[in-house]
Amino acid sequence: MFAVVGFAIAIVLVKIIDRLRKKDAETEAQQILERAKQDADNLLKEAKIEAKEEAIDFKTKAEAELNRSRDEIRDREKSLDRREESLEQQATHLRKQEHMVESKERRLTEKIEDASRKSDELKAITREQQERLHKMSGLNRDEAKAELLRLLDQELQGETGALILKHQRRVEETCKQQAQDMLLTAIQRFAAAHTAESTTSAIDIPTDDIKGRIIGREGRNIRSFEKETGVDVIIDDTPGVVIVSGFDPVRREIARISLNKLIADGRIHPTRIEEVVKETQAEIENVINKKGEEAASEADVLGLHPRLIHMLGRLHFRTSYSQNVLRHSIEVGFIAGMLAEMIGLDARIARRAGLLHDIGKAADHELEGGHPKIGADLLKRHGESPEVVHAAFGHHDEIITEYPYTMLVATADAASASRPGARRETLERYIKRMEELEAIARGFNGVEQAFAIQAGRELRVIASSRDTDDEKAAKISRDIAKAFEAQLTYPGEIKVTVVRESRFTEFAR
Repeated sequence: MFAVVGFAIAIVLVKIIDRLRKKDAETEAQQILERAKQDADNLLKEAKIEAKEEAIDFKTKAEAELNRSRDEIRDREKSLDRREESLEQQATHLRKQEHMVESKERRLTEKIEDASRKSDELKAITREQQERLHKMSGLNRDEAKAELLRLLDQELQGETGALILKHQRRVEETCKQQAQDMLLTAIQRFAAAHTAESTTSAIDIPTDDIKGRIIGREGRNIRSFEKETGVDVIIDDTPGVVIVSGFDPVRREIARISLNKLIADGRIHPTRIEEVVKETQAEIENVINKKGEEAASEADVLGLHPRLIHMLGRLHFRTSYSQNVLRHSIEVGFIAGMLAEMIGLDARIARRAGLLHDIGKAADHELEGGHPKIGADLLKRHGESPEVVHAAFGHHDEIITEYPYTMLVATADAASASRPGARRETLERYIKRMEELEAIARGFNGVEQAFAIQAGRELRVIASSRDTDDEKAAKISRDIAKAFEAQLTYPGEIKVTVVRESRFTEFAR
Protein backbone atom coordinates (compact mmCIF):
# COMPACT_ATOMS: atom_id res chain seq x y z
CA MET A 1 0.00 0.00 0.00
CA PHE A 2 2.64 2.37 1.06
CA ALA A 3 4.61 1.32 -1.92
CA VAL A 4 1.82 2.34 -4.23
CA VAL A 5 1.30 5.61 -2.39
CA GLY A 6 4.99 6.25 -2.50
CA PHE A 7 5.09 5.44 -6.19
CA ALA A 8 2.18 7.78 -6.80
CA ILE A 9 3.77 10.53 -4.84
CA ALA A 10 6.96 10.01 -6.76
CA ILE A 11 5.14 10.30 -10.04
CA VAL A 12 3.45 13.51 -8.86
CA LEU A 13 6.78 14.95 -7.77
CA VAL A 14 8.36 14.06 -11.09
CA LYS A 15 5.65 15.85 -13.02
CA ILE A 16 5.92 18.86 -10.71
CA ILE A 17 9.63 18.92 -11.29
CA ASP A 18 9.17 18.63 -15.06
CA ARG A 19 6.78 21.61 -15.03
CA LEU A 20 9.18 23.62 -12.97
CA ARG A 21 12.01 22.73 -15.35
CA LYS A 22 9.95 23.79 -18.38
CA LYS A 23 9.16 27.12 -16.74
CA ASP A 24 12.84 27.64 -15.92
CA ALA A 25 13.82 26.72 -19.49
CA GLU A 26 11.30 29.15 -20.97
CA THR A 27 12.44 31.83 -18.59
CA GLU A 28 16.08 31.13 -19.48
CA ALA A 29 15.29 31.07 -23.18
CA GLN A 30 13.53 34.39 -22.84
CA GLN A 31 16.48 35.78 -21.05
CA ILE A 32 18.85 34.44 -23.72
CA LEU A 33 16.71 36.02 -26.44
CA GLU A 34 16.67 39.32 -24.59
CA ARG A 35 20.46 39.17 -24.12
CA ALA A 36 20.96 38.25 -27.79
CA LYS A 37 18.74 41.11 -28.86
CA GLN A 38 20.65 43.47 -26.57
CA ASP A 39 23.98 42.18 -27.93
CA ALA A 40 22.74 42.65 -31.47
CA ASP A 41 21.73 46.21 -30.64
CA ASN A 42 25.13 46.82 -29.09
CA LEU A 43 26.93 45.33 -32.13
CA LEU A 44 24.84 47.47 -34.45
CA LYS A 45 25.67 50.56 -32.43
CA GLU A 46 29.33 49.67 -32.44
CA ALA A 47 29.26 49.03 -36.22
CA LYS A 48 27.62 52.38 -36.75
CA ILE A 49 30.21 54.03 -34.53
CA GLU A 50 33.09 52.28 -36.40
CA ALA A 51 31.54 53.20 -39.73
CA LYS A 52 31.29 56.81 -38.60
CA GLU A 53 34.93 56.71 -37.39
CA GLU A 54 36.10 55.18 -40.67
CA ALA A 55 34.14 57.75 -42.59
CA ILE A 56 35.67 60.52 -40.50
CA ASP A 57 39.16 58.99 -40.93
CA PHE A 58 38.68 58.62 -44.70
CA LYS A 59 37.41 62.16 -44.88
CA THR A 60 40.46 63.36 -42.92
CA LYS A 61 42.84 61.42 -45.19
CA ALA A 62 41.05 62.63 -48.30
CA GLU A 63 41.26 66.21 -47.08
CA ALA A 64 45.00 65.75 -46.30
CA GLU A 65 45.61 64.21 -49.74
CA LEU A 66 43.63 67.02 -51.30
CA ASN A 67 45.66 69.58 -49.38
CA ARG A 68 48.89 67.90 -50.45
CA SER A 69 47.78 67.84 -54.06
CA ARG A 70 46.86 71.49 -53.79
CA ASP A 71 50.30 72.25 -52.34
CA GLU A 72 51.99 70.33 -55.18
CA ILE A 73 49.90 72.16 -57.73
CA ARG A 74 50.83 75.49 -56.13
CA ASP A 75 54.55 74.49 -56.13
CA ARG A 76 54.33 73.47 -59.79
CA GLU A 77 52.64 76.71 -60.62
CA LYS A 78 55.42 78.61 -58.85
CA SER A 79 58.07 76.51 -60.69
CA LEU A 80 56.34 77.15 -64.00
CA ASP A 81 56.21 80.83 -63.18
CA ARG A 82 59.95 80.81 -62.46
CA ARG A 83 60.69 78.90 -65.68
CA GLU A 84 58.56 81.29 -67.61
CA GLU A 85 60.47 84.19 -66.12
CA SER A 86 63.79 82.44 -66.91
CA LEU A 87 62.70 81.78 -70.50
CA GLU A 88 61.69 85.38 -70.86
CA GLN A 89 65.11 86.46 -69.56
CA GLN A 90 66.88 84.04 -71.95
CA ALA A 91 64.83 85.29 -74.83
CA THR A 92 65.75 88.82 -73.90
CA HIS A 93 69.44 87.82 -73.66
CA LEU A 94 69.29 86.05 -77.03
CA ARG A 95 67.75 89.10 -78.63
CA LYS A 96 70.58 91.19 -77.17
CA GLN A 97 73.18 88.69 -78.46
CA GLU A 98 71.58 88.70 -81.91
CA HIS A 99 71.87 92.46 -81.95
CA MET A 100 75.50 92.21 -80.85
CA VAL A 101 76.29 89.56 -83.49
CA GLU A 102 74.67 91.65 -86.17
CA SER A 103 76.69 94.62 -85.00
CA LYS A 104 79.92 92.59 -84.97
CA GLU A 105 79.16 91.18 -88.41
CA ARG A 106 78.75 94.68 -89.73
CA ARG A 107 82.02 95.79 -88.14
CA LEU A 108 83.80 92.61 -89.36
CA THR A 109 82.53 93.17 -92.87
CA GLU A 110 83.81 96.71 -92.70
CA LYS A 111 87.20 95.50 -91.42
CA ILE A 112 87.44 92.82 -94.14
CA GLU A 113 86.67 95.39 -96.77
CA ASP A 114 89.22 97.74 -95.21
CA ALA A 115 91.83 94.93 -95.01
CA SER A 116 91.15 93.95 -98.61
CA ARG A 117 91.57 97.54 -99.65
CA LYS A 118 94.80 97.84 -97.66
CA SER A 119 96.03 94.51 -99.07
CA ASP A 120 95.48 95.78 -102.58
CA GLU A 121 97.31 98.98 -101.68
CA LEU A 122 100.15 96.94 -100.10
CA LYS A 123 100.43 94.70 -103.16
CA ALA A 124 100.62 97.76 -105.35
CA ILE A 125 103.26 99.31 -103.09
CA THR A 126 105.16 95.97 -103.00
CA ARG A 127 105.16 95.71 -106.77
CA GLU A 128 106.35 99.27 -106.98
CA GLN A 129 109.11 98.60 -104.43
CA GLN A 130 110.13 95.40 -106.22
CA GLU A 131 110.39 97.26 -109.49
CA ARG A 132 112.52 99.89 -107.81
CA LEU A 133 114.71 97.21 -106.17
CA HIS A 134 115.13 95.41 -109.50
CA LYS A 135 116.14 98.68 -111.14
CA MET A 136 118.52 99.60 -108.29
CA SER A 137 120.13 96.14 -107.87
CA GLY A 138 120.14 95.13 -111.48
CA LEU A 139 118.75 91.65 -110.53
CA ASN A 140 115.67 89.98 -111.92
CA ARG A 141 113.13 88.15 -109.79
CA ASP A 142 114.80 84.71 -109.95
CA GLU A 143 118.23 86.13 -109.18
CA ALA A 144 116.91 88.07 -106.21
CA LYS A 145 115.10 84.95 -104.96
CA ALA A 146 118.28 82.87 -105.22
CA GLU A 147 120.26 85.52 -103.33
CA LEU A 148 117.60 85.64 -100.59
CA LEU A 149 117.64 81.85 -100.25
CA ARG A 150 121.43 81.87 -100.00
CA LEU A 151 121.35 84.44 -97.19
CA LEU A 152 118.60 82.47 -95.44
CA ASP A 153 120.63 79.25 -95.72
CA GLN A 154 123.65 80.97 -94.16
CA GLU A 155 121.49 82.26 -91.33
CA LEU A 156 119.97 78.80 -90.72
CA GLN A 157 123.41 77.19 -90.70
CA GLY A 158 124.50 79.65 -88.05
CA GLU A 159 121.42 78.93 -85.95
CA THR A 160 121.93 75.17 -86.38
CA GLY A 161 125.52 75.43 -85.23
CA ALA A 162 124.47 77.50 -82.22
CA LEU A 163 121.89 74.87 -81.24
CA ILE A 164 124.49 72.12 -81.63
CA LEU A 165 126.88 74.01 -79.36
CA LYS A 166 124.18 74.62 -76.77
CA HIS A 167 123.03 70.99 -76.56
CA GLN A 168 126.57 69.67 -76.84
CA ARG A 169 127.76 71.67 -73.83
CA ARG A 170 124.73 70.62 -71.79
CA VAL A 171 125.08 66.92 -72.62
CA GLU A 172 128.85 66.89 -72.18
CA GLU A 173 128.64 68.57 -68.79
CA THR A 174 126.30 65.85 -67.45
CA CYS A 175 127.48 62.70 -69.21
CA LYS A 176 131.04 62.86 -70.50
CA GLN A 177 132.90 62.96 -67.21
CA GLN A 178 130.83 60.17 -65.66
CA ALA A 179 131.22 57.93 -68.70
CA GLN A 180 134.98 58.49 -68.83
CA ASP A 181 135.36 57.81 -65.12
CA MET A 182 133.39 54.56 -65.39
CA LEU A 183 135.34 53.30 -68.41
CA LEU A 184 138.74 54.28 -67.04
CA THR A 185 137.98 52.71 -63.68
CA ALA A 186 136.78 49.46 -65.28
CA ILE A 187 139.76 49.22 -67.65
CA GLN A 188 142.26 50.03 -64.91
CA ARG A 189 140.70 47.44 -62.56
CA PHE A 190 141.18 44.78 -65.22
CA ALA A 191 144.91 44.16 -65.48
CA ALA A 192 145.26 42.22 -68.74
CA ALA A 193 148.31 41.35 -70.74
CA HIS A 194 148.42 43.80 -73.64
CA THR A 195 150.64 41.71 -75.91
CA ALA A 196 149.12 40.84 -79.27
CA GLU A 197 149.16 37.13 -80.16
CA SER A 198 148.98 35.63 -83.63
CA THR A 199 148.65 32.11 -85.00
CA THR A 200 151.57 31.48 -87.28
CA SER A 201 151.43 29.22 -90.30
CA ALA A 202 155.15 29.29 -91.10
CA ILE A 203 157.12 26.13 -90.16
CA ASP A 204 160.88 26.15 -89.94
CA ILE A 205 162.76 23.18 -91.40
CA PRO A 206 166.39 22.28 -90.63
CA THR A 207 167.43 21.64 -94.27
CA ASP A 208 165.91 22.01 -97.68
CA ASP A 209 166.15 18.24 -98.16
CA ILE A 210 163.17 17.90 -95.83
CA LYS A 211 161.03 19.64 -98.48
CA GLY A 212 161.50 16.70 -100.81
CA ARG A 213 160.61 14.20 -98.10
CA ILE A 214 157.48 16.24 -97.28
CA ILE A 215 156.45 16.16 -100.94
CA GLY A 216 157.23 12.46 -101.28
CA ARG A 217 157.38 10.33 -104.38
CA GLU A 218 155.15 11.91 -107.03
CA GLY A 219 153.67 14.12 -104.29
CA ARG A 220 151.95 11.32 -102.37
CA ASN A 221 153.11 12.54 -98.93
CA ILE A 222 151.94 16.10 -99.39
CA ARG A 223 148.63 14.96 -100.89
CA SER A 224 148.05 12.60 -97.96
CA PHE A 225 148.94 15.33 -95.48
CA GLU A 226 146.58 17.85 -97.11
CA LYS A 227 143.79 15.25 -97.22
CA GLU A 228 144.14 14.36 -93.53
CA THR A 229 144.44 17.95 -92.24
CA GLY A 230 142.25 19.85 -94.71
CA VAL A 231 144.89 22.57 -95.32
CA ASP A 232 147.21 23.53 -98.15
CA VAL A 233 150.96 23.09 -97.82
CA ILE A 234 152.94 25.65 -99.80
CA ILE A 235 156.51 24.69 -100.59
CA ASP A 236 158.39 27.28 -102.64
CA ASP A 237 161.96 28.46 -103.11
CA THR A 238 162.02 30.25 -99.76
CA PRO A 239 164.84 28.59 -97.82
CA GLY A 240 164.17 26.99 -94.44
CA VAL A 241 160.40 27.60 -94.41
CA VAL A 242 157.27 25.65 -95.30
CA ILE A 243 153.95 27.50 -95.29
CA VAL A 244 150.73 25.91 -94.02
CA SER A 245 147.66 27.69 -95.38
CA GLY A 246 144.14 26.99 -94.14
CA PHE A 247 140.92 28.91 -93.62
CA ASP A 248 140.08 27.15 -90.34
CA PRO A 249 142.55 28.21 -87.60
CA VAL A 250 142.08 24.94 -85.67
CA ARG A 251 142.87 22.83 -88.72
CA ARG A 252 145.85 25.05 -89.45
CA GLU A 253 147.14 24.55 -85.90
CA ILE A 254 146.67 20.77 -86.16
CA ALA A 255 148.59 20.79 -89.43
CA ARG A 256 151.38 22.94 -87.98
CA ILE A 257 151.89 20.70 -84.96
CA SER A 258 151.61 17.51 -87.02
CA LEU A 259 154.16 18.69 -89.55
CA ASN A 260 156.58 19.69 -86.79
CA LYS A 261 156.21 16.20 -85.28
CA LEU A 262 156.81 14.52 -88.65
CA ILE A 263 159.88 16.66 -89.31
CA ALA A 264 161.28 15.86 -85.85
CA ASP A 265 160.51 12.16 -86.24
CA GLY A 266 161.94 11.92 -89.74
CA ARG A 267 159.49 9.21 -90.82
CA ILE A 268 157.23 10.83 -93.39
CA HIS A 269 154.89 8.53 -95.30
CA PRO A 270 151.05 8.31 -95.65
CA THR A 271 150.53 5.81 -92.82
CA ARG A 272 152.68 7.75 -90.39
CA ILE A 273 151.01 11.00 -91.47
CA GLU A 274 147.57 9.55 -90.69
CA GLU A 275 148.73 8.37 -87.24
CA VAL A 276 150.35 11.68 -86.32
CA VAL A 277 147.39 13.76 -87.51
CA LYS A 278 144.89 11.68 -85.48
CA GLU A 279 147.12 11.91 -82.43
CA THR A 280 147.43 15.68 -82.85
CA GLN A 281 143.69 16.07 -83.34
CA ALA A 282 143.06 14.36 -80.01
CA GLU A 283 145.64 16.60 -78.33
CA ILE A 284 144.09 19.75 -79.84
CA GLU A 285 140.61 18.68 -78.71
CA ASN A 286 141.92 18.36 -75.16
CA VAL A 287 143.63 21.74 -75.46
CA ILE A 288 140.42 23.30 -76.76
CA ASN A 289 138.32 21.97 -73.88
CA LYS A 290 140.98 22.98 -71.38
CA LYS A 291 141.21 26.51 -72.78
CA GLY A 292 137.41 26.83 -72.69
CA GLU A 293 137.22 25.67 -69.08
CA GLU A 294 140.07 27.97 -68.07
CA ALA A 295 138.39 30.95 -69.74
CA ALA A 296 135.04 30.25 -68.04
CA SER A 297 136.77 29.83 -64.69
CA GLU A 298 138.84 32.98 -65.13
CA ALA A 299 135.75 35.05 -66.02
CA ASP A 300 133.79 33.42 -63.14
CA VAL A 301 131.06 32.19 -65.51
CA LEU A 302 129.48 28.98 -64.28
CA GLY A 303 127.06 26.44 -65.74
CA LEU A 304 128.06 26.69 -69.39
CA HIS A 305 126.97 23.97 -71.77
CA PRO A 306 129.89 21.66 -72.77
CA ARG A 307 129.40 22.67 -76.40
CA LEU A 308 129.80 26.34 -75.50
CA ILE A 309 132.96 25.55 -73.51
CA HIS A 310 134.33 23.74 -76.56
CA MET A 311 133.50 26.72 -78.82
CA LEU A 312 135.17 29.08 -76.34
CA GLY A 313 138.30 26.96 -76.50
CA ARG A 314 138.31 27.21 -80.30
CA LEU A 315 138.54 31.00 -79.96
CA HIS A 316 142.06 30.49 -78.57
CA PHE A 317 143.15 29.77 -82.12
CA ARG A 318 141.27 32.69 -83.66
CA THR A 319 142.68 36.21 -83.99
CA SER A 320 141.14 39.52 -85.07
CA TYR A 321 143.60 42.18 -86.24
CA SER A 322 146.22 40.02 -84.47
CA GLN A 323 144.25 40.22 -81.19
CA ASN A 324 143.53 36.80 -79.67
CA VAL A 325 139.74 36.47 -79.66
CA LEU A 326 139.58 34.35 -76.48
CA ARG A 327 141.67 36.84 -74.48
CA HIS A 328 139.57 39.63 -75.98
CA SER A 329 136.36 37.86 -74.87
CA ILE A 330 137.64 37.41 -71.32
CA GLU A 331 138.65 41.07 -71.21
CA VAL A 332 135.23 42.18 -72.49
CA GLY A 333 133.56 39.99 -69.85
CA PHE A 334 135.52 41.61 -67.02
CA ILE A 335 135.02 45.17 -68.27
CA ALA A 336 131.28 44.64 -68.85
CA GLY A 337 130.91 43.11 -65.37
CA MET A 338 132.64 46.04 -63.68
CA LEU A 339 130.59 48.56 -65.64
CA ALA A 340 127.42 46.71 -64.59
CA GLU A 341 128.44 46.93 -60.94
CA MET A 342 128.95 50.68 -61.26
CA ILE A 343 125.46 51.32 -62.65
CA GLY A 344 123.62 48.84 -60.45
CA LEU A 345 123.05 45.94 -62.89
CA ASP A 346 123.80 42.23 -62.44
CA ALA A 347 127.55 41.77 -62.93
CA ARG A 348 127.18 38.00 -63.44
CA ILE A 349 124.92 38.45 -66.47
CA ALA A 350 127.22 41.14 -67.86
CA ARG A 351 130.34 38.96 -67.49
CA ARG A 352 128.54 36.01 -69.10
CA ALA A 353 127.33 38.15 -72.01
CA GLY A 354 130.80 39.67 -72.46
CA LEU A 355 132.58 36.32 -72.42
CA LEU A 356 130.18 34.80 -74.98
CA HIS A 357 129.63 37.82 -77.25
CA ASP A 358 132.09 36.60 -79.94
CA ILE A 359 131.26 32.88 -79.65
CA GLY A 360 130.01 32.95 -83.24
CA LYS A 361 133.56 33.47 -84.51
CA ALA A 362 134.34 29.89 -83.52
CA ALA A 363 131.81 28.62 -86.05
CA ASP A 364 131.56 31.33 -88.70
CA HIS A 365 133.69 29.26 -91.10
CA GLU A 366 131.16 26.44 -90.90
CA LEU A 367 127.82 28.32 -91.00
CA GLU A 368 126.31 31.08 -93.10
CA GLY A 369 125.88 34.61 -91.75
CA GLY A 370 127.90 37.00 -89.64
CA HIS A 371 129.36 35.97 -86.31
CA PRO A 372 126.75 37.99 -84.26
CA LYS A 373 123.84 36.03 -85.74
CA ILE A 374 125.70 32.70 -85.61
CA GLY A 375 126.65 33.32 -81.98
CA ALA A 376 123.11 34.34 -80.99
CA ASP A 377 121.63 31.21 -82.58
CA LEU A 378 124.23 29.03 -80.88
CA LEU A 379 123.59 30.57 -77.45
CA LYS A 380 119.82 30.35 -77.81
CA ARG A 381 120.04 26.71 -78.86
CA HIS A 382 122.06 25.88 -75.72
CA GLY A 383 119.74 27.53 -73.22
CA GLU A 384 121.33 30.92 -72.56
CA SER A 385 119.17 33.78 -71.26
CA PRO A 386 117.63 36.41 -73.61
CA GLU A 387 120.02 39.07 -72.28
CA VAL A 388 123.08 37.02 -73.23
CA VAL A 389 121.65 36.06 -76.63
CA HIS A 390 120.73 39.66 -77.45
CA ALA A 391 124.18 40.91 -76.40
CA ALA A 392 125.85 38.50 -78.84
CA PHE A 393 123.44 39.49 -81.63
CA GLY A 394 123.57 43.26 -81.11
CA HIS A 395 127.08 44.09 -79.83
CA HIS A 396 127.93 45.67 -83.19
CA ASP A 397 124.83 47.96 -83.07
CA GLU A 398 123.15 46.15 -85.96
CA ILE A 399 119.77 45.90 -84.18
CA ILE A 400 117.70 47.95 -81.76
CA THR A 401 119.02 47.54 -78.22
CA GLU A 402 116.43 45.85 -75.99
CA TYR A 403 118.56 45.11 -72.91
CA PRO A 404 121.10 47.35 -71.13
CA TYR A 405 123.59 44.48 -71.09
CA THR A 406 123.88 44.72 -74.89
CA MET A 407 125.06 48.31 -74.59
CA LEU A 408 127.50 47.37 -71.82
CA VAL A 409 128.99 44.57 -73.93
CA ALA A 410 129.26 46.86 -76.98
CA THR A 411 131.03 49.47 -74.84
CA ALA A 412 133.41 46.90 -73.33
CA ASP A 413 134.05 45.43 -76.80
CA ALA A 414 134.99 48.85 -78.19
CA ALA A 415 137.19 49.60 -75.17
CA SER A 416 139.04 46.30 -75.49
CA ALA A 417 139.53 46.63 -79.25
CA SER A 418 140.60 50.28 -79.26
CA ARG A 419 143.12 50.31 -76.42
CA PRO A 420 146.76 50.87 -77.50
CA GLY A 421 148.52 47.68 -78.50
CA ALA A 422 145.39 45.59 -78.82
CA ARG A 423 145.30 45.27 -82.59
CA ARG A 424 147.65 45.62 -85.53
CA GLU A 425 146.96 46.20 -89.20
CA THR A 426 148.98 46.09 -92.37
CA LEU A 427 150.75 49.18 -93.67
CA GLU A 428 148.60 49.30 -96.81
CA ARG A 429 145.38 49.09 -94.81
CA TYR A 430 146.65 51.71 -92.36
CA ILE A 431 147.54 54.17 -95.13
CA LYS A 432 144.22 53.55 -96.89
CA ARG A 433 142.27 54.24 -93.72
CA MET A 434 144.17 57.50 -93.13
CA GLU A 435 143.49 58.62 -96.70
CA GLU A 436 139.77 57.79 -96.37
CA LEU A 437 139.46 59.87 -93.21
CA GLU A 438 141.15 62.87 -94.75
CA ALA A 439 139.26 62.57 -98.07
CA ILE A 440 135.85 62.48 -96.37
CA ALA A 441 136.67 65.56 -94.29
CA ARG A 442 138.00 67.55 -97.26
CA GLY A 443 134.71 66.97 -99.09
CA PHE A 444 132.84 69.43 -96.83
CA ASN A 445 132.46 73.11 -97.73
CA GLY A 446 134.69 75.43 -95.74
CA VAL A 447 137.36 72.76 -95.02
CA GLU A 448 140.86 73.71 -96.20
CA GLN A 449 142.97 70.88 -94.79
CA ALA A 450 142.42 67.63 -92.85
CA PHE A 451 145.04 65.58 -91.02
CA ALA A 452 144.54 62.11 -89.53
CA ILE A 453 146.66 61.65 -86.39
CA GLN A 454 146.92 59.28 -83.41
CA ALA A 455 146.85 56.23 -85.74
CA GLY A 456 143.48 57.30 -87.12
CA ARG A 457 141.89 57.86 -83.70
CA GLU A 458 141.72 61.63 -84.22
CA LEU A 459 141.18 63.96 -87.18
CA ARG A 460 142.28 67.60 -87.16
CA VAL A 461 140.34 69.77 -89.61
CA ILE A 462 141.50 73.26 -90.61
CA ALA A 463 138.46 75.36 -91.53
CA SER A 464 138.52 78.59 -93.54
CA SER A 465 138.11 81.60 -91.29
CA ARG A 466 136.50 83.54 -94.15
CA ASP A 467 133.82 81.02 -95.07
CA THR A 468 132.96 79.74 -91.59
CA ASP A 469 132.16 81.15 -88.20
CA ASP A 470 132.01 79.37 -84.84
CA GLU A 471 128.49 78.02 -85.39
CA LYS A 472 129.29 76.69 -88.88
CA ALA A 473 132.48 75.08 -87.58
CA ALA A 474 130.46 73.20 -84.97
CA LYS A 475 128.08 71.97 -87.67
CA ILE A 476 131.00 70.86 -89.88
CA SER A 477 132.48 68.91 -86.96
CA ARG A 478 129.20 67.08 -86.36
CA ASP A 479 128.59 66.43 -90.08
CA ILE A 480 132.06 64.89 -90.50
CA ALA A 481 131.52 62.64 -87.49
CA LYS A 482 128.16 61.49 -88.90
CA ALA A 483 129.80 60.81 -92.28
CA PHE A 484 132.42 58.60 -90.60
CA GLU A 485 129.68 56.65 -88.81
CA ALA A 486 127.78 56.11 -92.08
CA GLN A 487 130.70 55.31 -94.41
CA LEU A 488 133.45 53.66 -92.35
CA THR A 489 133.90 50.62 -90.11
CA TYR A 490 136.37 51.05 -87.25
CA PRO A 491 136.90 49.92 -83.64
CA GLY A 492 136.42 52.43 -80.83
CA GLU A 493 135.85 56.05 -81.77
CA ILE A 494 137.34 58.82 -83.92
CA LYS A 495 137.75 62.28 -82.44
CA VAL A 496 137.01 65.07 -84.93
CA THR A 497 138.47 68.49 -84.08
CA VAL A 498 137.70 71.53 -86.27
CA VAL A 499 140.24 74.33 -85.81
CA ARG A 500 139.37 77.94 -86.56
CA GLU A 501 139.34 80.74 -84.03
CA SER A 502 137.71 78.22 -81.66
CA ARG A 503 137.85 74.42 -81.56
CA PHE A 504 134.80 72.17 -81.70
CA THR A 505 135.00 68.44 -81.03
CA GLU A 506 132.68 65.58 -81.99
CA PHE A 507 133.08 61.81 -81.61
CA ALA A 508 132.04 59.34 -84.28
CA ARG A 509 130.85 56.30 -82.33
